[in-house]
Parts: sequence; C-alpha cells; structure tokens
Amino acid sequence: MAKIEIRASNSNYEALQLVRGAIESKMARIRLGLEITRKKLAKFEAKYQVPSEKFISEMAAEDLFEGDIEYVEWAGEYKILQKLKEDLERLEAVEYADK
Repeated sequence: MAKIEIRASNSNYEALQLVRGAIESKMARIRLGLEITRKKLAKFEAKYQVPSEKFISEMAAEDLFEGDIEYVEWAGEYKILQKLKEDLERLEAVEYADK
C-alpha cells in the first residue's frame, strides 16, 4: 500500500482540510456509483440466475437472450464495479498527517 502524506503549515491548515474534503467527496461519489452499478448487475443476475463472477468467466454473448448488446452491458457494468471498488480501496487507504 502506498502512503500519501500532505503536510500544511499552521497558517495553511485550511488547504489540508480542502484536500481531505475533496477526497471524502470523491469517495462518496464512488460509493454512489457502486450502489448504482450493483443494482444494474443485480438485474442481470436475477434475469439469468447467474452471479456476475460466473458470467464474466464462463459465458458468451450467445448465452444471453439479447446477445451482444446485453453481453457488452453486463460485462461493462462488471468492469466498472471492479474499477470503482479498486479506486475506493485506494482512497480509503489514504492516511492524514494532521498536526
């Protein structure tokens, strides 16, 4: 895990708080994105009674009712989920050196 350290002088403590706020805001947007993406994946999983992990590793467009379009949508949402989880994990690992 990488460590990011940002220090501000006493006179510029507000800048450190702005950075922290920006990171926390980004994390909130990622969490919202995760929620939306999970709901989209849940629809595919319910329709086909297959978890997304199995879909991504074992299925092809020919296995889906709507073929390529549905495959691309499901695979795309799954990749978005993975990226969002990765981004959130990295931001949650940020340590702040306050004072």
